[in-house]
Amino acid sequence: MDQKESKLPKIVVIGGGTGLSVMLRGLKERELDITAIVTVADDGGSSGILRSELQIPPPGDIRNVLISLADVEPLLSQMFQYRFKAGKGLAGHSLGNLILAAMTDITGDFALAVRELSRVFAVRGRVLPATSHAIVLKAEMADGTIVEGESSIPKAGGIIRRVFIEPPDVEPLAEALVALQEADAILLGPGSLYTSILPNVLVPGIAKAIMESNAVKIYICNVMTQPGETDGYSVSDHLQAVHDHVGQQLFDYVIVNNGEIPPQVQQKYAEKGAKAVHLDLEEVTNRGYQVIADTLVLFRTYLRHDAEKLSHHIYQLVSDWMLKKR
Repeated sequence: MDQKESKLPKIVVIGGGTGLSVMLRGLKERELDITAIVTVADDGGSSGILRSELQIPPPGDIRNVLISLADVEPLLSQMFQYRFKAGKGLAGHSLGNLILAAMTDITGDFALAVRELSRVFAVRGRVLPATSHAIVLKAEMADGTIVEGESSIPKAGGIIRRVFIEPPDVEPLAEALVALQEADAILLGPGSLYTSILPNVLVPGIAKAIMESNAVKIYICNVMTQPGETDGYSVSDHLQAVHDHVGQQLFDYVIVNNGEIPPQVQQKYAEKGAKAVHLDLEEVTNRGYQVIADTLVLFRTYLRHDAEKLSHHIYQLVSDWMLKKR
């Protein structure tokens, strides 16, 4: 790393799922030193099969983040994301997942496999699993029942009281802790609150490292509620869930969408049980959070964060924070 590069603001983004990948596509175009810490709690689809059969952490979320930060030809990116449609034992598998599984076998270590693939794909930044071990995510529901498995929790149809991981004493990746200690900015979200975001901060040492960091800490709130996870949640409900799981307030800022969502789009989501996350601004500010609200949504096939606008707000916050530190 040259001298110029080493002076870039160090930003650590924590999460998993599609939301994280969309945001990273915007951030990689900015002058930032990016580290993504990604969940390894997935147990569904191709990732779940490889996890079960090969006893490796699930590669799916890592695969998506690698491609979002990669600097490769579109065809190579398309190939890495290709999902086999036929073939006994192959159907449903993503080629990228299989490559990550193969690289893990070759190197003998999942985190090392991710690092080597990052070089191959000219990744702008670093991609780190929260831990090198697969974890099992469990949820205690409001009625006291326990649901096991990341993919099963949203399907349970109940209200989630809390989520927890097994084993509870899993070792965090040392590089992830160092990245958090050295960060100028730490971002959590967007993504599935209980199944993509919280599993990361439940890994021992991760939440503590965030709390002890001198970085500016930012929560990126989801645009829509998620059926089976955050039904009826407002912005403050999302923040309260994080607070309840780690024991204290983690963030300085909250970035939220306050743009209008077209009625026909709202209707499409309502049919699946989702609605726009309500910004209860007074409640959020009363709790000590500073709110940055803007029209942050794009609609194509699905509602997504506007990566360019979102990255602009994040970059501005980080730049301002760096100036204050001088």
